[in-house]
Amino acid sequence: MKRIGLTGGIACGKSTASAILRRFGAPIIDADAIAHRLMEPGGPLYEAYRAHFGAGVILPDGRLDRRRIGQIAFANPAEKRWLDAAAHPVIRAAMQQELAEAEAAGEPVAVLDIPLLFETGWQAHVDETWLIDVPEPLQLARLEKRNGYSREEALLRIAAQMPLAKKRQLADILIDNSGTEQDLAEKLRRLWQSQPGQAAADDGVGREAETAGSRKGRDSR
Repeated sequence: MKRIGLTGGIACGKSTASAILRRFGAPIIDADAIAHRLMEPGGPLYEAYRAHFGAGVILPDGRLDRRRIGQIAFANPAEKRWLDAAAHPVIRAAMQQELAEAEAAGEPVAVLDIPLLFETGWQAHVDETWLIDVPEPLQLARLEKRNGYSREEALLRIAAQMPLAKKRQLADILIDNSGTEQDLAEKLRRLWQSQPGQAAADDGVGREAETAGSRKGRDSR
């Protein structure tokens, strides 16, 4: 089974790309969805975060205040390191389990949706990496608008990740998302159609699009 690692910087449109690929029938193993499940009351990350951060990160309904945890972690490098060390092994194990299930089901290809793919070394466990990419000024503007962050908070979130310039160097396929969602869907449709065992994908956009570039013999962007 071919394993594709899908990633992107914060506010670059990776989640939108993942949803589009799911419409095409791609099996998606979503690191964020797994993390959220593990953070539900009674889950292993819920218990770890409550013990470490205390009652201040528990909402009135008993769930974790993920935004508050994020604020703490992104403002304090030591807390960020603790958070990563606590979360990544548990999430990795759950993702490996879902991968095994997809392979056992006979899927020819699976997409691993991982925000911190390069930061956590997941590129060593996939066959190809796809980066959803936008220019840095557009990334900042989208993050401020989408999340309601101040400029300072948005910059802190961006700085906590590997720079997009470095991710571009590491990725096999670069997919520009500076246009519309329809533009992105068209690019992904053609790219998905080239994968093992895939019939024509159709999300209603009605025309093929130019795929993004690759240093492995594909056309440049």
